[in-house]
Amino acid sequence: MDKLRLAYLVTHPIPYQAPLLRMVASQPDIEFKAFFGTDFTTRPFVAGDFGQQIVWDVPLVEGYAHRTLARLDPQPPPGILEPLTLWRPLSTGFARALDEGKFDALWIHGYAHFSHWAAILSAKKRGIKVMIRDEATPISAVRSPAKRFAKRAFFEALKLGVDAYLAIGTLNRRYYMDYGVPAERIFHVPYAVDNDRFAEQARVASARRDAFKRELGIAPGRPVVLFCAKLIERKRPGLLLDAFARIHADPAMRDPVLAFVGDGPQRGELEAAAAKLGPDAVRFLGFKKQNELPPCYDLADLFVLPSGQEAWGLVVNEVMCAGKAVICSDSIGAAPDLARPGENGAIFRTDDVADLARALADVLRDEKRLAAMGRRSAEIVGTWSYREDVAGLRAALAAICPGRIAR
Repeated sequence: MDKLRLAYLVTHPIPYQAPLLRMVASQPDIEFKAFFGTDFTTRPFVAGDFGQQIVWDVPLVEGYAHRTLARLDPQPPPGILEPLTLWRPLSTGFARALDEGKFDALWIHGYAHFSHWAAILSAKKRGIKVMIRDEATPISAVRSPAKRFAKRAFFEALKLGVDAYLAIGTLNRRYYMDYGVPAERIFHVPYAVDNDRFAEQARVASARRDAFKRELGIAPGRPVVLFCAKLIERKRPGLLLDAFARIHADPAMRDPVLAFVGDGPQRGELEAAAAKLGPDAVRFLGFKKQNELPPCYDLADLFVLPSGQEAWGLVVNEVMCAGKAVICSDSIGAAPDLARPGENGAIFRTDDVADLARALADVLRDEKRLAAMGRRSAEIVGTWSYREDVAGLRAALAAICPGRIAR
């Protein structure tokens, strides 16, 4: 039997997706090719939130066939972060690429782009099956009744062109079902990271954990609470600092340290507020590249993501690979699947500083329980990986292309 030919369309190369695409391309019965609307992430660019140049230090387009489509819209100058909107990137030539590739199925990441709508129409015209994967959840945006009505109409139209929906998690699955997608057309393809790489890099980093602590002036035995994200309002770093201020002086907490990894416009005010807690309570480690993150994860005893809104939050996956307890707000898409209260951490009410302080105190108080929660995190994320992604993708392909591929 000939290989099933699978095309993949996404706005740009994404670091978290590259290992998954390589794994899909390695399947012996799938002929795979990725198509990008723009390739700006493969070159140095300046990210506005960080205010500095970003150069991804992991391979983005190696190990699988790929092509960057021609553009119809003006492109920003080299080195500038490209705005990705409903109309950008506006690419051309994809219909011709579908003809040339003689594809059986098309997998699209993200439905909120004009070029992706055009791709669905082109695929259906050619009898090509279509799968959609997207991050949207019931909590990923504030939607008025009018917007929900319009979205329901949009999904009714989308269902005419989409054969399968690839759910990244529980809330994403619920989102599709809320808008009328039948459960049998939804397949589990979880949002994952390169678990093996993050776990191994954290293991290697553990050999110099004590040295890293000394460099940061953190005495042995002091638990480290880690924040790793942009220092912007949506991520709520100030909320975490306020909650930490309420509990750090309690002797039962064992003199914890709060470490901020990341940069952004709120750094100055955070540093000023942290200074009021004394010179030894908070550390600011700055922006870190992908390969610099595992030592920071290994340093931590507890990770906190207090965001006011987060479609998923892949940093939660990453730190769990290092075997750390996690606390998430209930506005984080990953929370229902990965943060299990009492098992590997806690979930607190969004923007409730008292509830976050309570969660911090509860998780930090018992050293042995904290370590056990970290081990449980590693177990949970071990079943939330690219292996499950490939299995879910194969199940979807088997359902929409019967007889062409085994589950």
